[in-house]
Amino acid sequence: MLYDCATVADRDRGIAAAVEAAKSGELVVMPTDTVYGVGADAFTPHAITQLHHARGSDRRVPPPVLVGSRHTLDGLVYSLPRAARELADAFWPGALTIIVEHSPSLQWDLGDTGGSIAVRMPLHPVALEVLREVGPMAVTTANKLGSPSPLTAEEARDQLEYAVRVYLEAGPAADPAPSTIVDVTGEVPRVLRAGAVPLEKLRDVVPDIVDGQA
Repeated sequence: MLYDCATVADRDRGIAAAVEAAKSGELVVMPTDTVYGVGADAFTPHAITQLHHARGSDRRVPPPVLVGSRHTLDGLVYSLPRAARELADAFWPGALTIIVEHSPSLQWDLGDTGGSIAVRMPLHPVALEVLREVGPMAVTTANKLGSPSPLTAEEARDQLEYAVRVYLEAGPAADPAPSTIVDVTGEVPRVLRAGAVPLEKLRDVVPDIVDGQA
């Protein structure tokens, strides 16, 4: 089912349907501040399996986790590094993905995480509403592996079809540039992927951050 979030009534129905679907272990496609993503409740293992099956991706590769508030990050880690806190405070919600060591007590099965996970809070009102109701969601690009990243929910539906229960359409993605990825699990924060947030801006907040791609 595709809901047009341009109208208030359809938006409210769509978000309610997406929340219900995610809580039931089904897949949802929603807009983010980069491209459209397909998501599942991060704590429902069969939903994570379904997510990988829909995309044709490897179940062992953990998807990123999206959260609906900055404070949710504190509940996912045993101890939040200062750099992670400062980066989240400066750039969330926004196109910055932070890799942190997740708490070993979390009851989830995201794949071969190696003890760390990529977390982001997207700057999109529709996504944030869903995430605040559902909680942390495993969300990755809403495309078949090797196919173009979708800039609308309709493009995502053309690829994922009936594998997804709810599609939330909010118009073309405003900025298809990928999020910047920063790893804070080591002694020195490292940029693993250049993206929407440039290194210079990151250094304004965390001066010792290094370009891990170099």
